[in-house]
Amino acid sequence: MSTQGSDEAVNAPYGPLPRGGSVRAITRWGTPVMHRAQQPVTAEQYGSEELRSLAADMVATMYAADGVGLAACQIGVDLAMFVFDCPDESGERYVGVVCNPTVTVPEDRGRKLDDGDEGCLSFPGAFCPCARPAFATVEGFGLDGTPVRFEGDGLLARCLQHETDHTRGTVFGDRLPTRARKKLQKAHDAAAGDYPPEWPT
Repeated sequence: MSTQGSDEAVNAPYGPLPRGGSVRAITRWGTPVMHRAQQPVTAEQYGSEELRSLAADMVATMYAADGVGLAACQIGVDLAMFVFDCPDESGERYVGVVCNPTVTVPEDRGRKLDDGDEGCLSFPGAFCPCARPAFATVEGFGLDGTPVRFEGDGLLARCLQHETDHTRGTVFGDRLPTRARKKLQKAHDAAAGDYPPEWPT
């Protein structure tokens, strides 16, 4: 997901994001890995240097692209995990890594929708209103297999839903009506020159 917070104090309930990774080219919509459910992280992979290194590359790529979240499929890896660094409605910044995420949103009569703009690093240069629940909770596992849970409102709620969607093979354009999807495509095409295939490397 696009846009990144500044360097104010950060909430990292499960520890800081892994650093030292390499920036990779971002995989675009239309690539098969972006449109299928991702393979789950297995018990054997938790705690491995390979998984930590992948997460570090994802973090480096997210920051290089000025994003607030990035799923493994967005750098071409078929694995159900994402990283994020995103503020909530109040501006509080949260960071984390979630493997095998599941998302829940309010279903009662008090449920509110946020119809703000949404963008995707895998479809750069284009934003469009996309209605989503204004509060979301994501549960999954950290890099060592420890259960993790994140919840929030505002942009954080949108990010948690957007990135979990990626692990299921859903891009936010799939949630738009045809007319909005066409407008999104036009905006993306107009900005294509600013985002070459190797972006953001």
